[in-house]
Amino acid sequence: MSDDPLDRATSTPPPTLGEGCLSRYDPEAMDEETGTEFEEAAKLWDELHPEAEKPAP
Repeated sequence: MSDDPLDRATSTPPPTLGEGCLSRYDPEAMDEETGTEFEEAAKLWDELHPEAEKPAP
């Protein structure tokens, strides 16, 4: 698979659940091919919200 976002934009989207404004992608059908890898999300959140409470270990 190409890393070019334009190539991925033309692929078939994953199945959805719900209808209308409640429509959302089916989380069970999502994988790294559909852009669900957010390995750096926690790090980015910490950088953007340094004052946010940290969960107790």
